[in-house]
Amino acid sequence: QVQLVESGGGLVQAGGSLRLSCRASGNIFSIVIWGWYRQAPGKQRELVASITNSGSTNYVDFVKGRFTISRDYAKNTVYLQMNSLKPEDTAVYYCNGRASYDYWGQGTQVTVSS
Repeated sequence: QVQLVESGGGLVQAGGSLRLSCRASGNIFSIVIWGWYRQAPGKQRELVASITNSGSTNYVDFVKGRFTISRDYAKNTVYLQMNSLKPEDTAVYYCNGRASYDYWGQGTQVTVSS
């Protein structure tokens, strides 16, 4: 089992920044890829960024150049640094750990005001 706890969401004005954190515990060595997803009201959950155990990162086009995913192995924490936030970034952001099973955190709300 893996437990994921997100933090760092909040309300920010357009153009501002937030850093989300995802602290992992349990059998984290089973995880092969870590990701951040988001889900806006009335929309499906979508991938935002991912990072493998080797450090390879992947970003969807609408966050490239604005968001950065990283991992602190000593703290068992995955981060999502979000800069130049836009109102359309408003969503609940979820941390994901993928092994033979997908593990999810409870989500953290990000609201960007115009």
